[in-house]
Amino acid sequence: MSSMFWHDWAGLVGVALVLVAFFLLQAHKLSGQGYTYQVMNLLGAFGILLSLIFGMFNLSAFVQELAWFLISVYGIVRGVRARKAVVPPAV
Repeated sequence: MSSMFWHDWAGLVGVALVLVAFFLLQAHKLSGQGYTYQVMNLLGAFGILLSLIFGMFNLSAFVQELAWFLISVYGIVRGVRARKAVVPPAV
């Protein structure tokens, strides 16, 4: 394992984040609409993308992780907009 590069570690951390987020979702410990779940998926996909870009490139895995990343961005933006819509202005 000593011959692993930084991008290999980024990929492993990314995989761990995505899997832990999914497990916590299934265990009802996280909400699919919550920031924690979305950010874990975003950072996980980013780590995996780094490992694919700087390591052994795989087009199908890259497309999947890019989609995962973009869907996470969408979920975060949607959540921010929804929270702003329900917060009454301060008087």
